[in-house]
Amino acid sequence: MADSYDTPFPAFVDVVVIGGGPIGGLTACCLASAGLDVAVIEAAEPSALSRPGSDGRSIAVALSAQRVFAGAGIWPLMEPEAEPILEIRVTDGASPLFLHYDHEAIGDEPFGWIVENTTIRRAVHQRLAQLPTARLIAPARVTGVERGPTYATVTLEDGRSLRTALVVAADGRASPTRQGAGIGLTRWDYHQSGIVCTVAHEKPHNGVAHEHFLPSGPFAILPMPSDTKHPNRSSIVWTEKLHLADAIVNQSDDGFLAELNSRFGGFLGRVELAGPRFHYPLSLQFAARAMDRRLALVGDAAHGMHPIAGQGMNMGVRDVAALAEVVVDARRLGLDVGGPDVLARFQRWRRFDNMLMLGLTDVLNRLFSNNVPPLKLARDLGLAAVQAMPGMKRVFMKHAMGVVGDLPRMMRGEKL
Repeated sequence: MADSYDTPFPAFVDVVVIGGGPIGGLTACCLASAGLDVAVIEAAEPSALSRPGSDGRSIAVALSAQRVFAGAGIWPLMEPEAEPILEIRVTDGASPLFLHYDHEAIGDEPFGWIVENTTIRRAVHQRLAQLPTARLIAPARVTGVERGPTYATVTLEDGRSLRTALVVAADGRASPTRQGAGIGLTRWDYHQSGIVCTVAHEKPHNGVAHEHFLPSGPFAILPMPSDTKHPNRSSIVWTEKLHLADAIVNQSDDGFLAELNSRFGGFLGRVELAGPRFHYPLSLQFAARAMDRRLALVGDAAHGMHPIAGQGMNMGVRDVAALAEVVVDARRLGLDVGGPDVLARFQRWRRFDNMLMLGLTDVLNRLFSNNVPPLKLARDLGLAAVQAMPGMKRVFMKHAMGVVGDLPRMMRGEKL
């Protein structure tokens, strides 16, 4: 539950997490589940963050990320509102060539689940309230972070302060904490905007996620669970040129639906809007480093990527699982959980993986967000080639599940 002035304010906690969104809250839940004292500082009112219809985004939670939410005790609070992804179908414009993944080709577990961002936030905050060593301080604004050789001090706008061994920056792409630490940022715009909304449709989606590549960018149709009004729902993630997105989103419902249907196609029958629509500018960015003295960066504070592969949240969860593992291991050995060796191990673990995914999403977006004939031919032949090679398809399917690479214990389904 949110902090109030009627409860004692802690003088020292093991870890202070700045940012109470899904990644910051998950970090706190992982660490508190392992017995560390954790405080989460969030500038917004928690109820506002999890209010239905306040965000519009739905998140693809890969299988490996789901294991982390489960290990932190959050997944049971999310699962009733999560829709499993059983198949993935990738197409390129009007080309008859395609790529199709079926989860049954590699096992019984789904590729992942589609969950509304507000659902994740609500579940994270509910879990924080259940953990005796976690504390959510909100709404509260950080005005200063002083990081010394033996501890850090985090000061709030109202004058209160906490001492801690480690500060975790989970305060988003603009991250004041990262900026205050003087950590540089590389960034470039895609001159694209991500339009997101929820639609209801006549026919069931059967757990199939569609990624349809168009000249302006990818157009994704992601399966969602039913609600009280709509038995068949999907989330739309529609990449459009930046200068067109605002006009598309702000036109009448009929006009917006006409634009939507021209890209959607008729395979799910009649389509109608089932919620508000939003749009977000798209860019790539990465911090010069993921650590500093008594400071670790996770999620969007460390890196932000194009949504083309739906991996933004999942890479943030990987950050959390890796950080939680090195911190908990240090605690069990009696070491300083915010010491330089601990944070250096975290950075080494995550740096290559994050840079690889940033590069991959950038290349995919540039390759597919155009209608240049030679590139179109090359990518269509590539889709057909992968479709024709079962062994290669299985490798790509495991990547979609997030179950390849040097995974932290929680992502393997093991205890922290």
